[in-house]
Amino acid sequence: MARTRATATITQDAQRLLDLLNALGTTPFRKFVWQKSSELELTYAQSQVLFYVADHPECPMGEVAKAYGVTLPAITHIVDRLEQRGMLSRAHHPTDRRVYILDLTRHGRTVARDLLATRLDAMEGVLRRMTARERNLVVSGLEVLVDASARAQEETP
Repeated sequence: MARTRATATITQDAQRLLDLLNALGTTPFRKFVWQKSSELELTYAQSQVLFYVADHPECPMGEVAKAYGVTLPAITHIVDRLEQRGMLSRAHHPTDRRVYILDLTRHGRTVARDLLATRLDAMEGVLRRMTARERNLVVSGLEVLVDASARAQEETP
């Protein structure tokens, strides 16, 4: 009986958390941030690749795929579009020609910097409406969630 009750509580918590995360997707914060991406005609995936390469210059394309848990062909498609738009460059690895190294162009760095500034401005606007204690609770809770998620992923075959 206690196990069933614990499972029900976890299920209820999981549903509540999913509802809250989905609610974030419809907030003015998210709309404002992705409006900027839309103006630049960037998909969510393309912007995420820009952010990743900005944080990991000269990274192998396979590393980007692994970071997002997608196939190499999926990342290749995104990289193709970003390269066509002059935001990203792709070059062969100096010692392994099977590997492509990714880096942002000047234009790509500008776009990534602008998108990051938009995200930060929007998040700061949200955080200004919270007390320091509330901000600490949110950050601590999300850190616990991210850590637990990483552990679950490591345990999943």
